[in-house]
Amino acid sequence: MRKASRLFEIIQILRLAKKPVTAATIAEQLEVTVRSVYRDIAALQAMRVPIEGGRGIGYILRPGFDLPPLMFSIEEMEAIVLSLALLERTGDDELKQAAKRVGAKIAGAVPPPLRQTLDANALHAWGFSPAAAAVDLALVRRAIRDEEKLDLAYRDEAGRDTQRIVRPIALIYYAETANIVAWCELRQAIRNFRSDRIEDCQPTGLWFKGEGDQLRQAWVDGWEINAAAAAGT
Repeated sequence: MRKASRLFEIIQILRLAKKPVTAATIAEQLEVTVRSVYRDIAALQAMRVPIEGGRGIGYILRPGFDLPPLMFSIEEMEAIVLSLALLERTGDDELKQAAKRVGAKIAGAVPPPLRQTLDANALHAWGFSPAAAAVDLALVRRAIRDEEKLDLAYRDEAGRDTQRIVRPIALIYYAETANIVAWCELRQAIRNFRSDRIEDCQPTGLWFKGEGDQLRQAWVDGWEINAAAAAGT
């Protein structure tokens, strides 16, 4: 177990304990040596984590101390770093700006050993960002949440221009584009609409309240049936 993970786990153990916890007990839980626990306790105390006690009597957290609202293991921090990096490739400007704000909030909430994971610049999501599309993906995400129908000016695979009223239920981000999954009122079926083929997208002020979950379940069921059929061929 890496040091940052151990420090996090020690704080968790002490925070939940009802009485002093010995270094031997902590070492057994973390599967490390007692000497490692002593060094980690000293490191936490140097970071002003209010741990009291000593060898032979055990350790406690001073009353009133609690963890920040965001605390993660080192592996969880790495997952967050990579996820935020992947958002840079979505072409969704609102999500990219939100990712930067999330990174800043996390950096301000976690202790120094975990903050180093954010600052190390060691994990990257390589590749290009998709070209800007006419559709505002933030508008699509809001329509999915609010269950509002959208009016799409869409160019199909054959290059034909069509006008569609759709009920958006999901948004899939790919490297080259994004797909809007929606119930198409023209086709009376669930269809995928590539964002790079949408000429215009406008909210309608018309709603499909209470239908979103059912449509998403129908989409998932249909995907699973198609996947099973493909596996059987």
